[in-house]
Amino acid sequence: MERSLIIIKPDAVERGLTGTILSRLEGLGLKLVALKMLHLDKMLARQHYAVHKEKPFFDDLVNYITSAPVVTAVFEGERAVEVSREAMGPTDPSRAAAGTIRGDFGLDIQRNSIHGSDSAETAEREIKLFFSQDEIFSRRREK
Repeated sequence: MERSLIIIKPDAVERGLTGTILSRLEGLGLKLVALKMLHLDKMLARQHYAVHKEKPFFDDLVNYITSAPVVTAVFEGERAVEVSREAMGPTDPSRAAAGTIRGDFGLDIQRNSIHGSDSAETAEREIKLFFSQDEIFSRRREK
C-alpha cells in the first residue's frame, strides 16, 4: 500500500473545512492512518518545503504555513498519491475544476487549502517529518 502526507492548511482549518476535506479523501477509498493538529514552527516548515528554498516564494510559503494551526494526516491506499493529487486539483485554485478540493475551497495559489505529497518518495520523506512509526495505524477497512 502507498501512503501520502496531507496537510490541511491554515485557511481551511480556520474556515472549519478539516472534516469535509478528510471525508472527501476517505470517500475515495483512502484509509486515514494518522492524524494530528499542530502549529508548525519555522524550522519544520523550512525542512518540509526545502525543495523550494531557492525560489522567490519560499519565505512567503514558510510564513503562511506557520501562521496558524494545520492538520496533518497520512492516507494509505492503492495509488494514494495519485488519487489524493487528483482530488486536490491544481495548485492554483483558479485553474482547479469544481469538485476538486482546491477548486471548491482554495482562495488563491498560497491559500489553496491543502498540501499533498507529489510522489511516493516525497511522501516517505514528508511523513517522517511529521509522524513517528508508532503514530501510524495501518488497518483493514471494515465493510
